[in-house]
Amino acid sequence: MRLLLMSDTHVPTRARSLPAAVLAAVDEADAVLHAGDWVDEATLDVLASRSRRLIGVYGNNDGTPLRRRLPEIARAELGGVRFAVVHETGAARGREERCAKRFPEVDVLVFGHSHIPWDTTVGSLRLLNPGSPTDRRRQPFRTFMTATAEHGKIHDVTLHRILA
Repeated sequence: MRLLLMSDTHVPTRARSLPAAVLAAVDEADAVLHAGDWVDEATLDVLASRSRRLIGVYGNNDGTPLRRRLPEIARAELGGVRFAVVHETGAARGREERCAKRFPEVDVLVFGHSHIPWDTTVGSLRLLNPGSPTDRRRQPFRTFMTATAEHGKIHDVTLHRILA
């Protein structure tokens, strides 16, 4: 199962639309996981219409209309891998231990908020932050991730840099 992981799209405040590389990845993915801060419903509608399966949550910059349509935490099993998606996980210091206690039933936690790509493992929990495809903040590139989930394992986790 091919996965696209993204967060912090901030359309239209940080970009007019999603980058072409992200839309191409949506078209190739079996499931899209979005860890919040959409900012507008139009981006949710675009991804919902193009995605085979969309799993998303709201973030701290998402207003009432998005909060009505999206949960704070989403859970799904994809390719035999148990995922949770959430926007915020708190400070980087102690993140792994906090998340392992908060999400003991999942294999992979996808999160956002910081716009900083993250890929660590604590015990059996893998934590992935795909960064932002529209707002690099203090990072050298705008980013998103792809991965494959099959037979209860996640592999080929790739951080993609958006150059244009």
